[in-house]
Amino acid sequence: MVAHDAQSSARLSTLGRGDDGAASAERQPLLAPDGVGAAVVRGGGGGGGGSRGAGGADDEEETAVGVDGGSGRSGTFSRNLGAVEAFAIVVSIVIGSGVFTSPGSIDSNVPSPGVALVVWLVGGVLAWSGASTMAELGTAIPGEGGVQPYLKYIFGDVFGFLAAWTWVVAVMPATLAILSIVFIESIYSAAGVTGEGDRIAHKLLSIVVLVLIGVANSISTKASTRLNNFFVATKFITIAAVVLAGVVVVFLQIGNPNREVGGGDWNKKPWFGYRDSLNPDGSVTHWAGLGQWEMFGHLSAALYAALWAYSGWDKAIYISAELSAPARQLPLAINVSIPSIILCFLTANAAYYILLPWDVVSTTDSVAVTAITRLLGAGFGIVAAVFICLVVAGSLLGNSFVAGRMAVAAANQNWLPRILSVVGKVGTEPESSRDDPQKPPDSDAPINAIILSTLLSAAYILLGNFRALLTFNGLGEYTFFFLTVLGAIILRYRELRLERPYKPLVLIPVIFALVSGFVVVRGAIFAPTQAFVLIGLWALGVAVYWAQRRFQGPS
Repeated sequence: MVAHDAQSSARLSTLGRGDDGAASAERQPLLAPDGVGAAVVRGGGGGGGGSRGAGGADDEEETAVGVDGGSGRSGTFSRNLGAVEAFAIVVSIVIGSGVFTSPGSIDSNVPSPGVALVVWLVGGVLAWSGASTMAELGTAIPGEGGVQPYLKYIFGDVFGFLAAWTWVVAVMPATLAILSIVFIESIYSAAGVTGEGDRIAHKLLSIVVLVLIGVANSISTKASTRLNNFFVATKFITIAAVVLAGVVVVFLQIGNPNREVGGGDWNKKPWFGYRDSLNPDGSVTHWAGLGQWEMFGHLSAALYAALWAYSGWDKAIYISAELSAPARQLPLAINVSIPSIILCFLTANAAYYILLPWDVVSTTDSVAVTAITRLLGAGFGIVAAVFICLVVAGSLLGNSFVAGRMAVAAANQNWLPRILSVVGKVGTEPESSRDDPQKPPDSDAPINAIILSTLLSAAYILLGNFRALLTFNGLGEYTFFFLTVLGAIILRYRELRLERPYKPLVLIPVIFALVSGFVVVRGAIFAPTQAFVLIGLWALGVAVYWAQRRFQGPS
């Protein structure tokens, strides 16, 4: 065991050497036999080239971003992002449509508003535990592309490929399609039009929004992050407005208990007392008459909706290769952004229950717009809808930003065509860049990868619908979240001496692995069509992977 750990540390330390061919190391997957899924890792230029374990924290941080997950290349992107940008990207992605659309789904599956808030808290803690585990892997195993290099290192090359394949062709395009649909639906809802999601005009407008976001992300990394910071501000302003409205109602009714303002139930009914829930289809759930198994089914559905609202907590690791000091900045960004998001979600949902009658919350998918409209009138409801559109646009921008980098990382591994790794232009790498590799491109945006992501997302918009895409996206994501966190637990015992600048308690990844495994199994049982489509996609991915190995040789 000690010898194995020492070899593992030596493999990672070798990654920090210069890309002169003098240093290479075999990165053997822990759970694969020799020669299957193993990858040869050659040193990438680390911008300073210090060896891990010898050069201290600074050298370690440079090494972590200087290597492309073992592809034999130095990092594609410049290390020009800091903790503030990482914080903004996580906040921009996570605070999207979920906090404004999921409350109804959660409320209809819980016996009381108090339990609903507990579900929101549990969902946030699970997201935080998953993000903390990802931060451990992100600071211990160098590479671009989020979970790709981790799964490759732990389980073998084919698992890294399948993760990249799933994210590039399914998860991220489906996410962008969902958010584009929600953006247009928010506009329609503000105009009083509902149920138009399947019309071709609605779909085409969603594609227009998608293309505009892709163009914005194609300018440069700095331009994207600056625009993203603006959207982060609109997110906090929107949530702050909802919370402030709730606080005002509380003070008004404390000052005059007989005054009719807000929902009127928050100070008359017990927050944890059972009450009958009115569902969108007009049916009523009588919680006092449900058995334990039925109650468990409803609570799991509520948790699933909360996890969708927190979706995006993992995205900070996708830009770890662009952080100037990832060992310090990545955990800092995660441990500030996720608690901030949990606080925002809890206070916003508490405000919904103050602003609306409790039998209304479960029947609306636009709870924020409904709450503001009831309190201040239709004009302010339209203003709220505009801000929510900006919130969704921010999530679109952040997810499109990450989607392009996923494709670049996969192309750098020779898993996807090399043209997707080109940054700064459309098409193949220009001759001037090949002649002078030190010359930086005019733009560092992965334009080819963004185009691919936009085209796939447009296809999902035309062929799918919101609910089907939501389940499909969740199954794909949490399958690999489960495998990645399970891999982190395995590494704790297989590679004791692997240097981990950030190491949370082992109980944290264990809890997340158990819950994420449950989410995947439950989702597959209740959505077999999407599960079979995903299995078919994986089978196709394995066929593509082995065809590449046969005709091109191992990467």
